Amino acid sequence: MRASPGARQALTGSPELLEFESPSTRLELYREVARLSQLEAGQAAQSSMLFPITLNGELVAAPGIEGRTDLLQAPDAGAPLQLNFDGRTGERWQEDRRESFQGLSEREAAELVARTLLAHWKVNPTGVVQVDRASSAPYAAAYVDGILRINPAFLYMAAAYGPASLPGAVQ
Repeated sequence: MRASPGARQALTGSPELLEFESPSTRLELYREVARLSQLEAGQAAQSSMLFPITLNGELVAAPGIEGRTDLLQAPDAGAPLQLNFDGRTGERWQEDRRESFQGLSEREAAELVARTLLAHWKVNPTGVVQVDRASSAPYAAAYVDGILRINPAFLYMAAAYGPASLPGAVQ
């Protein structure tokens, strides 16, 4: 029996390793990220922030998320935000559908998480938001200079919440 990684360790490891963790382990990692994000919320820039964002020209920790927030339920229905997923960093979003993403592809999960986080953070960009894949980054997601970087390991955690995590869900 091996110990499950902590949330920060899981973020800096290979995202695909989380696919092999149980849904309950991924859900607990998600809840850990949510708890930590609430503790960090509004603090000045530090190297270990889970959700760094540029707010009024300053780098701070984004408003925290609650452990029961379903990040795959985008509140804006996709209307106002324009997102671009063409990888500028060389990392491409995976397009194959995964059970670990509730049947979505990594790119589709990233789109829903991006829309939900940007709405939660009250980010109202004037143009297209570049969404980059940032595997093994020490953060879950970062919005800096109009670019949203999402750690795919965080997507595995966020996808553990929702219909699949409810009591009585079919395993």
